[in-house]
Amino acid sequence: MDVIELMPAVTADRREISFRLAGQRSEVACAITREALEAQFWLPAGADQVRMLKAFADGRRRIVAVAERKVRLHPGEVVRLTADDFLIKR
Repeated sequence: MDVIELMPAVTADRREISFRLAGQRSEVACAITREALEAQFWLPAGADQVRMLKAFADGRRRIVAVAERKVRLHPGEVVRLTADDFLIKR
């Protein structure tokens, strides 16, 4: 799967960044929360939209990898990534 929106978008309330993944047969709507970006990708609290998008771009590979795993676990569902999705589970 690949991110197909070249410019992921910050939601109007600035609580998430939305993006889409494309597979061979479908597209999946995805989002990552501000809290996840703050906890896992060093986004400062209260950061503006530009900084949010920079944090997303910096963590893009890891964000996409986690989103792809979630798509495989829950096919056909909208994917919303939270800080918990990035925790290492043993």
